[in-house]
Amino acid sequence: MSDALTMTARCFRLTTRQLDALLTALLLPVALMLLFVCLFGGAIHTGTKYVTYVLPGVLLLCVGFGAAITAVSVSQDMTGGIIDRFRSMDVHGPAILAGHVAASIARNIASTILVFGVAYLIDFRPQAGLPAWLAAAGLLLAFILALSWLAAAFGLAVKTPEAANAFMFLVAFLPYASSAFVPVATMPGWIQGFARNQPVTPLAQSLRGLLLGTPVGTAPWVALAWCGGILAVALAASSMLFSRRTS
Repeated sequence: MSDALTMTARCFRLTTRQLDALLTALLLPVALMLLFVCLFGGAIHTGTKYVTYVLPGVLLLCVGFGAAITAVSVSQDMTGGIIDRFRSMDVHGPAILAGHVAASIARNIASTILVFGVAYLIDFRPQAGLPAWLAAAGLLLAFILALSWLAAAFGLAVKTPEAANAFMFLVAFLPYASSAFVPVATMPGWIQGFARNQPVTPLAQSLRGLLLGTPVGTAPWVALAWCGGILAVALAASSMLFSRRTS
């Protein structure tokens, strides 16, 4: 635990030095939300105000952008020689990776708060009670944790920090091919099956229903199952890849 806390503090300091990446993770989702709501929202009909519909998708997009920094940071550590120094001081791999994940969670929480603030300014009005807010926060945190560990595994799998940047494009695709921005029924038939059966759709539906006080059905449990599966795979992959890269 002491090693993990030390590595977390180190990753926070690294984040403050990567201002371009940090600003991208914080401001790009806000810019995309304003773009969709203010420019395209009038042409997209979802049965409700578009800012109300699109906010969960923007929040999930935030997670992807924030986690992408983790993939790059882990890759930089693996290629920069710092891992050998840590191992000579008997700092174990899980503590190093946990530091990156903790920093990712903090970045995503800050980004989420910023997006909520801007959404409120452009007429988003949630109808959730305290239990629904807690459930929505728990789902979002589970997704952040799972995707952050997946980003760490991706950073270990690639050879260069430049290649680790590809993680952003991979995770950015999923929200667009889901119910996060438009209803699945409006998509071409050949992609509807994928859009319905991937992690972002039940997450977006759950967050939307919880924040608006509408029925969510089994979507939260499906979303939690996806998050648990991603987390289990990411933890196993990161452990195996770290051992292979440092052996």
